[in-house]
Amino acid sequence: MGDLLDLLAVWMPRQRWYGTKGRDPRLSVVASWEVAAPETRILLVRDDVAEPSVVYQVPVVKRPAGSVPPGSLIGPASDDTVWADATTDEAFTDLLYRAVTVAGAELSRDPGLSALTLPSPQIGAPAPRAIARVLSGEQSNTSIIFRPDEVGPDGVAVICKLFRQVNSGVNPDVELPTALAAAGATFVPAAIGEVRGTWASPTGASVTGSLAFAQQFFEGVEDAWRVALTAARADEDFREPARALGEAVARMHVALAAAFPTRAPEAADRAAVVGAWDRRLAIAVSEVPAIAPHVDRIREVYARAGAQAWPALQRVHGDLHLGQVLYTPSNGWVLLDFEGEPLRPMEERVLPDLAVRDVAGMLRSFDYVSGAIADDDGALVRAWVIAAQQAFLDGYAATTGGSIPGGGDLLAAFELDKAVYEAIYETRNRPDWLGIPLAAIGRLAPAD
Repeated sequence: MGDLLDLLAVWMPRQRWYGTKGRDPRLSVVASWEVAAPETRILLVRDDVAEPSVVYQVPVVKRPAGSVPPGSLIGPASDDTVWADATTDEAFTDLLYRAVTVAGAELSRDPGLSALTLPSPQIGAPAPRAIARVLSGEQSNTSIIFRPDEVGPDGVAVICKLFRQVNSGVNPDVELPTALAAAGATFVPAAIGEVRGTWASPTGASVTGSLAFAQQFFEGVEDAWRVALTAARADEDFREPARALGEAVARMHVALAAAFPTRAPEAADRAAVVGAWDRRLAIAVSEVPAIAPHVDRIREVYARAGAQAWPALQRVHGDLHLGQVLYTPSNGWVLLDFEGEPLRPMEERVLPDLAVRDVAGMLRSFDYVSGAIADDDGALVRAWVIAAQQAFLDGYAATTGGSIPGGGDLLAAFELDKAVYEAIYETRNRPDWLGIPLAAIGRLAPAD
């Protein structure tokens, strides 16, 4: 295993899902499950170069040299064999598909690795056989699309997300949509199956966590970001779709509040949220000089938001934007990717939060539409954005009893915090886009 770890230490930093760029990994194996003797294994590899350490899931397969796709090659195993990423190996993907779609099927005989199906009678059964394709563009995880075998019977297409960074406990991207789908929600894909593993923590304690999650896959659809961009470029009235999206987000929040415990915010909760706003603003002041004229007004908004009455804390999406939503002819708007902000620790992502965080994220996402369109008539695009944002808010409020819980200054504070974060991000990565969050800050907290 030592030689393979040496190969992984070179290969992993080149993968999009590896989280600690610029430093050499310090790897150790914390779990190894044989899934196809003896050539295919699922490894959990801890990287101690990060603080705290990170555990990665790496399925590997040993195959004859020259028989694996170049992007999957990890390195030589012997003179005539190589190690490769098993997510592109047909034998592994066939086993994975069967494990999440067939009740009682095993992915491994090792009791530390278990799979279970989550029957969804409202969508029909997955096909007995399927063709696998790794979805391009994934960053923090790897998703595999399983389409029915062309020569086999019809069946539901499935997308299985293999979590690359794994944590103890049920991943919120499994927990939340599974609960919503079980309650009959059509604004999330139907849950198909999941894989869990048990391994030893750094303290030696046994922990169990999510390794993979399979859901219904919608063919030939676009995410809301592309739908909105197309509409804005054509100056198409987007108020009705935006209103329907607001209704879907509100239904999500109502359903999550019914499915999971809620609680009144305490002083510590307020201090944690306001403290996060202040820390982000301090970073922005040091890195984005153009924010300086707005700082006093930003702090005033934060102060008013901290002093107003806050609604109950509940489970939320945590990273909601137009790219996390699909438009489907059968279900309308469908919400995806409940894992939360990738940079936040998992223990924070599963805590009850304020639903207006999601509302603010969607408003900021609409605002970015104007910056993504190369159009000389900025006023026209700006009018489109304002109309879409207001329709979204109207749809949300209509579904939650006529108002937005935590609206007003609290919503404005979350919008500002998101825009401040965006200003830092754009300064570091896309300076040409800095004007988008700066313009939003100017609107939400105008300089004196």
